Order: sequence, then structure tokens, then C-alpha cells
Amino acid sequence: MKTMNDAAQRQLPATIPQTGQPIAGNPRRRRDLEQDSYAATALSDVIDRSLHATWARFTFGLSPAALGNAYLDWATHLAASPGKQAQLAAKAVRKSVRLAHHASQCVLQGGMIEPCIEPLPQDRRFIDETWRRWPYNFYYQSFLLHQQWWHNATTSVRGVTGQHEKVVEFVSRQILDMASPSNFLLTNPEVLQQTMRQGGMNLLRGMQNFLEDWERLVNGKKPVGAEQFEVGNNLAVTPGKVVYRNRLIELIQYAPATDRTHPEPILIVPAWIMKFYILDLSQHNSLVRHLTTQGFTVFMISWKNPDPEDRDLGMDDYRKLGLMAALEAITTITRGARVHAVGYCLGGTLLSIAAAAMARDGDERIGSMTLLAAQTDFTEAGELTLFINESQLAFLDDMMWEQGFLDSKQMAGAFQLLRSQDLIWSRALHDYLMGERQPMIDLMAWNADATRMPYRMHSEYLRRLFLENSLAEGRYEVDGKPIALTDIRVPLFCVGATHDHVAPWRSVFKIHLLTDTEITFLLTGGGHNAGIVSEPGRPRRSYQVLATPHDHAYLDPDAWIAAAKRNEGSWWPEWVAWLAARSGEAAAPPPIGSPEAGYPALGDAPGLYVFQE
Repeated sequence: MKTMNDAAQRQLPATIPQTGQPIAGNPRRRRDLEQDSYAATALSDVIDRSLHATWARFTFGLSPAALGNAYLDWATHLAASPGKQAQLAAKAVRKSVRLAHHASQCVLQGGMIEPCIEPLPQDRRFIDETWRRWPYNFYYQSFLLHQQWWHNATTSVRGVTGQHEKVVEFVSRQILDMASPSNFLLTNPEVLQQTMRQGGMNLLRGMQNFLEDWERLVNGKKPVGAEQFEVGNNLAVTPGKVVYRNRLIELIQYAPATDRTHPEPILIVPAWIMKFYILDLSQHNSLVRHLTTQGFTVFMISWKNPDPEDRDLGMDDYRKLGLMAALEAITTITRGARVHAVGYCLGGTLLSIAAAAMARDGDERIGSMTLLAAQTDFTEAGELTLFINESQLAFLDDMMWEQGFLDSKQMAGAFQLLRSQDLIWSRALHDYLMGERQPMIDLMAWNADATRMPYRMHSEYLRRLFLENSLAEGRYEVDGKPIALTDIRVPLFCVGATHDHVAPWRSVFKIHLLTDTEITFLLTGGGHNAGIVSEPGRPRRSYQVLATPHDHAYLDPDAWIAAAKRNEGSWWPEWVAWLAARSGEAAAPPPIGSPEAGYPALGDAPGLYVFQE
């Protein structure tokens, strides 16, 4: 019957006999129309995306439309607010009078008087005593008053959306920071003093530093001094073997450092936005080495640095080919032992997704979870969320669509912009005006060894997690069904860092609202990386920690700060003790790999993927 119908279909005339009019509903004619329409749509889509991708090269990935909408929203509401305008005018007059009074007092009293405005605690640009002298005190006091006025002008304008207000305030602050008197030779007394003392040699060295950095940037070379640190030589040197490899990961099993180890292995899932050896830097600050010396069997995922061919790898591919494949290998090698799973940054978010799906499906291979600077709710994810809206994501999608990935330089530029004072302007002052190179350290060398992000995965990550917050709101789907973090019942150990600009600790703290299990939350000093790489013996380190039973009343972050015990030193021993308390008695360590089960040793750590540029 099917053959007869197909044949009859092919014999249908395209037009009505004698009239020549098309037959209504003719399948052949309908297919032609659909094909033409698709071709036209595809062509327009390619044109638009290509144009946006070209713009992105000049705007550093920022959408002009998103930025324009924010400033239009602010300017329109400010123009319609005469009361706010009057308030700003009055503030401008008062600040001008304060500055004039301060300047006159400086002239009358020889310049060394108390400032009329103090910098913010985190602003260290003007702490040197030379800034107290005339006319440099006038320069920096004028700058701070202008900065304060612009903060007042860009905030608290009735009717402006919260995100647009933050964008305008952030961008205005970046523009003002460019004009800071500390950034220029003639208005910076510290630089002038250095120039006089060295006869201008600091400026000569600074020019040499600038040209050297520019040459390395243009030719895609790593920063000066990074060549002193080599992966496999003095970085990532903890002994181990690669016991599994697929198109996305290598799984490293580290050699035991003790005669007996706990039966529960540790699986570390680092973020693929970074090379894994952030947790296995030098011998003195390697978290992996520390764990092995404490009697644990440690496995680590090393992610492949994606190429354009990997453009269609999505979040679910990272879950299946990454975490779940590693978990299968580990439980096979260790003969079914429950795993202490550890996720760092984006790896912690992936671990949370996988653990919720496993709990939903009755998979009990995870015995405990540790989240290091990892977010599960993205409503307060810091200044990274400023440009997360539909306009910006569409623009970013087009940029990644053209090249197949988000380039490491584009990603690094975004993170530097969040801390421009520390990572851009202070470095320019130190290296180019003072003529002094900051010594390269292992953490800085690792930071220069950046990775790419596949187009599909990064688009899904930003849209489903940042923009839609689907994971926290129970709308994130795994295998076609939504997952809920409340299904996770294993003990949690969560670490936040006080100066983390990537995963602010108050955002990390929201795990208390999303799960129904025992949570030990630890707050350490430092930033996103230095707060985690905090080995014992490192000076000026402290942390606060507090365990919350699953049936305990909720403590907000401020109440938690007041209740949590403060301890001096590294937080690593606290975590090791927590892991040991949830582990079995030490016994002979498991073998390296399991050739008979299909997991032979494929090579020495740190493997092959870590060397991909």
C-alpha cells in the first residue's frame, strides 16, 4: 500500500488541467516553499550573526545594545526627575565648597592637613604619605569627590531597573578609574619621586616592559617569567597515572603517599574554565599532595581544552563524559566504594547537578560532597551578572557561534575588568611607570595557562543557570526530567572566600536554602583562587566554620558570621578532619587502575590534555 501511495503521489500534476493554476495542498509545491523560506531565514541569520561577531572583536564581547539600553533607562528617568537633579546640583555645590576650603587650608598651612574625604577601605591607591602634599592632595581629593558624586548620580534614580542601575554605576566607575591621578606620571608623586631618584631609568625600564608585554600579547606568548614554571617539571608533579581517557577528560589516579588509605576515594572535579593543576601547583601548596599524605586515595579530572570541533558539546556532555564517566571508573577500580566528591567553581555546579540527578534516580555512589567556591543559585553572583540579559547573551552567542568557542583571552579580559584597579591599573603603574616587574609565582603562571569554552556548553551555562536560574528554581532538566537540590541527602562541606569576585561567598551560602541535609560551611580569607589554595603554614590566614544540621533553623549570612567560630591558619586540616570522620578505617590502598576491567594505566600524570594550548 505504501509503494502505491508513493507512486500516486509522484504522478500528481502540479497544476489544474486547462487552467494552469497550482493545486491547493500540492506536497511538492509546499516543500519548495518551505525550502525557500528556510534558505532566506538561514541567510539572514548568518548575516546578522557574522556582523555581531565582528562588532564583538571591537567591544570585547560587550553588547552595545545592552549597554545603550542601560544608559538610556538611566538618562530617561534622571531627565524626568527634577528633584534628583536638584539634589545632585546641591551635592555638587557642597563638594565644590569642601574642596575649595580644603585647598585654601592646604595653602595656608603648608599642605599637610587632614583630607576632606577618605578613600574606601579597599582603595589603596593613595595611602602613601606623598599624597598628603600639595598639590597632589588636591588632585586625589578632587578625584574622590568626583567619584562619590558620580556614584550618587548613577544610583537611587527612581524607576531605573536594578540591573541597569548596576551596569551604569559599574561602567561609570571603570571610566573614572581610568582618569585616576595615580595613573599618570605628572599627577602621581610616588612615580615622580622614583623618577627623580633614578634619573628617569624607571621610565626607560617601564617602556621596555610595555614593549615586551605587547610583543608577547601580539604573538600569543605567555607573560614574562611564566617560562620558569613547567607543567610536569615544577607544576603538577604529584605522582600518579592516567587510568581513563575519552574525548573530553583524562582521569588521573594519584599514587598513595601512605601505607594505608581510607577506603572511600576522593574525586575532584575542577572547572573546565581552568587547567586542573590549580589544585596541584608546587609541592608546598598542592591540595592533591596534602590529601594523599593524609591517607586518601585521590582521583582528578583533567578536562580537554576544546577546539572548534567541540562546539556542540553541551552541559549534559560534560556531566556524562566527565563526572559520570569518572565516577564509573573510580567505583570499578575501588570495587564499589562510595566516593567523596569535590567540585571547584564550575565543577562544583556540575557536581551539584549530577548529585541531584543521582539522588532522584536512587544512585548512591556519592558518600559526601564538597563544594569549593561553587554556586548553585545565581541571583547574587556578583558583578558577573551585570551583563547577563537576553541582549548580551544573544551577542555573546553570535561571537561564540562564529569561532566555535569562547576564547581564553576574551574570558580573561572579562575577569580583569571586574577587578580593574588591582589587575589592570595597579599593574600598569607598577610595571610601566615605576619600572618594576612583579615576580612571577606558580599561581600567576597557572592563571596564564587559560582554556577555552565550547559554544553550546557556555551558552547553556549562561542562559539556563545565570539568566534563568533554573537549577535553584527546580526547572533544570537532566534526561528530560527536572532535578531538585533538595533530593541531595549526603553531608555537604561548602567553602566560600571573603574576597571572591567570581563566586561571592554570600551567593555560595545560598546552598543552605536549596538543600535539606547537614551542611558545614567554611568562610576563608582571600579570593577565588588564593582562598582555596591556602596551604598550612601560609601566613595571615584564618577562617570561620559552622556546621548546621539538616533540621536546624536557617541562619542568614550576617547571623552566621556572628555565630561561626574563627580559627587561625589554613582551612585544609579542618576539611581533612571532616572527610576522615566520614570515612572508614584505613586499609591497604587500591591498585592503580584496573586493566582487567578496562582501566589500564595509560601514562604518567599529569597526562596529555593539560598540555593542549
